[in-house]
Amino acid sequence: MKHKIRKIVLDAAQKGFENGVLPSSQIPEMEIEEPRISSHGDFSTNFAMVSAGIQKMPPRKIAQTMVQLIETLGKTSEETASLIEKVEIAGPGFINFFLSKEAWHPVVDRILEQDKKYGASDMGKNEKVQVEFVSANPTGPLHVGHGRGAAVGDSVGNILGFAGFDVQKEYYINDSGRQIRTLGTSVWLRLLQKSGKEIEFPDDCYKGDYIKELACEILEKEGKGFVQGDEKEAIALCAKFAAKKILKGIKEDLSSFGVSFDQWFSEQSLYDSGRVQKAIDDFTSKDLIYKEGGALWFRTKDFGDEKNRVVVRNNGLTTYFASDIAYHMEKYDRGFDKVIDVWGADHHGYIKRIDASVVAQGKKSSQFEVILVQLVNLLRGGKPFQMSTRAGEFVTLKDIVDEVGKDAARFMFLSRSYDSGLDFDLELAKQKNSNNPVYYVQYVHARITGILLKAKQENIIQSIDFNKGKNLNLLTTVEEINLIKILDTFKANVEKSAQTLHPHIIFTYLMTLASAFHGYYNKHKVITENRRQTLARLSLVLGVKKVIRNGLALLGVNAPERM
Repeated sequence: MKHKIRKIVLDAAQKGFENGVLPSSQIPEMEIEEPRISSHGDFSTNFAMVSAGIQKMPPRKIAQTMVQLIETLGKTSEETASLIEKVEIAGPGFINFFLSKEAWHPVVDRILEQDKKYGASDMGKNEKVQVEFVSANPTGPLHVGHGRGAAVGDSVGNILGFAGFDVQKEYYINDSGRQIRTLGTSVWLRLLQKSGKEIEFPDDCYKGDYIKELACEILEKEGKGFVQGDEKEAIALCAKFAAKKILKGIKEDLSSFGVSFDQWFSEQSLYDSGRVQKAIDDFTSKDLIYKEGGALWFRTKDFGDEKNRVVVRNNGLTTYFASDIAYHMEKYDRGFDKVIDVWGADHHGYIKRIDASVVAQGKKSSQFEVILVQLVNLLRGGKPFQMSTRAGEFVTLKDIVDEVGKDAARFMFLSRSYDSGLDFDLELAKQKNSNNPVYYVQYVHARITGILLKAKQENIIQSIDFNKGKNLNLLTTVEEINLIKILDTFKANVEKSAQTLHPHIIFTYLMTLASAFHGYYNKHKVITENRRQTLARLSLVLGVKKVIRNGLALLGVNAPERM
């Protein structure tokens, strides 16, 4: 609806210039907003204030002229006349628009007709975007923090795709380097312990029970003679076996969480293909990598970082930064216009150096963006729940999904901006009442399905799904018009969520829509003795059902038919 008001303002301004009542044809950047106070109308614009300097007129004088021009448009344009009930001036020159009830009815028709495409946008213009998220080291199971990152990254990808971007989701497998070697050593030492050898377990090794389980599996597979072999080869085998097994578990956990990736990209493949060395050679030839103290350093300070960063240590081993440089070069080589990385908040200090490597290869800083996801605090019944019971043990994503379900987990993870810490109450997420956000929203979808099924049983409608509204002119109550107004803003919320990369905007929208529906349903019967009114209200609630479904789908949450 907002775009229609904008068009009316632009048409009126053009008429004003043509008629000589506005001196300039120049149109400034103006805002069309929804006033917080309903008495100020449905929409308001600051056109008069931002035009004062251009038109060399006082804002209120411009506003008075614009109101007259809009009223004249209403006499010559049937669309404008049916859309606008009245226009008023407020304060220093705000122009407030009050829309007729009939103006809102086509929204319902659009929802029913567009169905699963309602709310979609072409804003992205098919720009190729990669979203890389989770990318946890295959050295242990995914924990609850990874779960929030997974929900955020997956939803950002869904929303961008719905907003017209060409999106690819990717998981970067850190299957090379020190942590994999440490994993192999950890399993090897546990294996030796299982074989009866007394060994003190180092603090810097992985201590979880899953390490002991992996050691037992290898011992059973390879036999007791395995511990007599070459230690270096044994550790390498342990590392390979453990990483493969853990990665399989990670894939299974993410699948159960409703997350799938278009690509799983191996860090080791960057070394095998020579891409890491090529990146180092390329930047060395440009004097962006230099040698000092036996190590190779990247001039990240020249690109805004606080200091230069080591790429190859003086012992000849590459740092993670080296493979990350090569990986991000490879991303752009694949043709991505923009790369979005989803990281844990503890990686904040890493942004500048990756950004430096992106700019150094000739890309714009705006083509690289990082989403930092803050920590999750687990609660049980409002009380803190210990996430780490003892060294090496923690609450896994699988634990959460098994206890509260995939839908509740995802919805709760997305209930606040990822910029803020999140309190996740396990007991709340299991409740079957309006205190539980996911239940509150899903119940709207299920309840409307029940209403539609009842209407079909009573032969009021032939099918519980239809693509054309019926008797929409009978939707006149305050609650009905308010519901339609909220439905109308779905696309704007999708676009805002895509622009800001904040999926919690969709969460908030769904909660607002659910609240409006519950308020409407508590006050008005949908199926009444008046058949024509019933058909109108069935059209409206079917529209609500479809938008709830579309919104939940963006967050990777199911829309159940019954609860």
